[in-house]
Amino acid sequence: MTRNIQSLERAAAMLRLLAGGERRLGLSDIASSLDLAKGTAHGILRTLQQVGFVEQDEASGRYQLGAELLRLGTTYLDVHELRARALVWTDDLARSSGESVYLGVLHQQGVLIVHHVFRPDDSRQVLEVGAMQPLHSTALGKVLAAYDPVAHSEALEADRTAFTGRTVCDADAFERILDVTRARGYAADVEETWEGVASIAAPVHDRRRMPVGAVGVTGAVERLRQDGELRPELIAAVRDCARAVSRDLGARRF
Repeated sequence: MTRNIQSLERAAAMLRLLAGGERRLGLSDIASSLDLAKGTAHGILRTLQQVGFVEQDEASGRYQLGAELLRLGTTYLDVHELRARALVWTDDLARSSGESVYLGVLHQQGVLIVHHVFRPDDSRQVLEVGAMQPLHSTALGKVLAAYDPVAHSEALEADRTAFTGRTVCDADAFERILDVTRARGYAADVEETWEGVASIAAPVHDRRRMPVGAVGVTGAVERLRQDGELRPELIAAVRDCARAVSRDLGARRF
């Protein structure tokens, strides 16, 4: 059985204490609350202070949460802001397209689904919030890889598994797909990840014009394509949804 690292557990307990109690706490308060020797508590606080997770008030000598930890927390909240801003628009996209809608962000060399709107029919469906999708074969992943440099690097460095006979695994061919994605403003996945399933996705940007996620529709190939081509009205609807979410996040010229 894996053993926990005691110093990390103590550091986590210290951060929770600082987050949940008074605004600032002294060394004695922290040590006694966590049943630690003062020397041990001071060593952990000093380390947390060096990485910016804790700050010490010069006048009182008391400790509080640091700016770096708050910045990381804001990054987490940004995902929730993205989801909150997308709720109305993704619902509208599901109604107009008749298909499932997914909102994804880059996470651990893949696409983390942070919001999922069911296809508006009576079919049995499974909520996929929290599920992971690959970067190289899904429409959401290709969008992130095309617009986000970190996602791009991770997609190229990762093992690009062939899920179907249509999956593009070659690095040069994948780069060409990303070029096309940037040129036309959306990505597609036609049976590259799942047989019989197609997807269309477009990028979502924030007020800094940084890519913060991707939104798209997924459904049966025969519904998303007509005469062998992706339905242009679905492509337009996905891009309009992505622009609307981007505008709500403060982006301009979308």
